Parts: sequence; structure tokens; C-alpha cells
Amino acid sequence: MKLLLTSSGISNQSIRDALVGLLGKPIAESSALFVPTAIYPFPGGAGNAFRAISGNATSPLCELGWKSLGVLELTALPSIDEEVWAAAVRETDALLVWGGDPVYLSYWLKHSGLAGLFPSLPETVYVGVSAGSIAMAGPFGETYSAQPKCSGERLSSEAIVFTRPEGEITTTLVMAEGAGLVDFAIIPHVEYDDYHDVANAEKWAARLPVPTYAIDDETAIKVTDGTVEVVSEGHWKLFNA
Repeated sequence: MKLLLTSSGISNQSIRDALVGLLGKPIAESSALFVPTAIYPFPGGAGNAFRAISGNATSPLCELGWKSLGVLELTALPSIDEEVWAAAVRETDALLVWGGDPVYLSYWLKHSGLAGLFPSLPETVYVGVSAGSIAMAGPFGETYSAQPKCSGERLSSEAIVFTRPEGEITTTLVMAEGAGLVDFAIIPHVEYDDYHDVANAEKWAARLPVPTYAIDDETAIKVTDGTVEVVSEGHWKLFNA
């Protein structure tokens, strides 16, 4: 599987060019399936999923001009004959995996059976946005105001103090296991605001046992045959190299 792991979708021409290169043909000649699952644990998740599907979200993805676009809902897959949904996945050129809660997404990637299909999809392009990118790691971390509750997942957590203009804030850093397609972690949205700055990303990355890319919304990580390339018109930093 080819990977394009973004912070905020296809946000600039360099990332778009990287996507076309991975597809090996124009977007207008490519089919895609959109995975909204990660957004549902958040308030307003259903509406945010619709905005993304209809091309009205702030992170460009579904509105790029795909030849065909479908929706793949991971929570529904266990109730569907695998031959039906797996055939649709094998036939598509790209999987577009939306942002939200990466712990929740990782759970459903594995328990839906989709992650188990990844090794048989060498030509499929996986495009992650935020949580959709984070979940491709083996071990990863995400910060929460309270530890998430995801049935069946074994999670570890610790307090971590971040700084912001108003002072310090203590959050819960939750450790989980993703799909394991890459041997590094991703911290998205760096420099999005004063809370998501490089100093806080460094504190976060220090708790992770793997190299960690902190990327802003103008940056993506491209992975092809194990080769990692940073595609950026913005800023990024690699920790624990």
C-alpha cells in the first residue's frame, strides 16, 4: 500500500502532485472510498462527516474531482459479508481516511477487518487526514482532556503538561497501537495555534518510543515501498531520529 499521510488533506499543490504521482494517473480518472469513522466520537461528528463528504470541510479531500467517490463506514463492515465490501476496496484506487479520534479509528480499522486487508493492496493509495494519518503507526500517542473509552482496547496513559499563552494545561497522553504500516509516529497540526506549537510537540514526542514527525497543515509524509519522503510547503520537524 502507498501512503500519503497529511495533517489537513490535500492543502497545497505539492501534496496534490504527490497524490497524483502515487495514483499514477489523474485524480479525474481515479476512484476513491471515503472513511468518515474517526469523526463520530466528537460532538457534531455526523454533521462534520457530511461536510467532509460534500466537500465543505476545511481540509480538501472529497472535492478533488474524483472519477467516482463512495463511503466506507468501518463500524458497519462486521455486519456485511466480507466478500462484498472487500471487493469494493480492492477495486478502488484510493482510500481517503478522515480525521477525528485516532484511538477510535485504530480500533475499527482492526476490528472491521480493513487493516487485515492492507497487505493485499500494494497499489492502493491510502490518504490519511490527521487521525487517519496517526493511526497508520504502530505505537502512537494522542492527547485528551480525559481518557477515551474504546471497548476492547488496552490503553496506557499519563499526564503531560503543555504550555499555552494563558499558562500551563495538564492533559492525558493516551498510548495505543495503530495499524503498524509505518515505523514512525505523526503529530499533526503543529503551529495551527499557540497550543499546537513545536515545544509542546517535543514534549509529546519524548513519550513515544519511535521516531516522530511533527507536521503542520501544509505538510504530508509520503511512503512508497518503505521509502519515506516529506512533502511540504510549510514546516515540520523530526524527533527521536
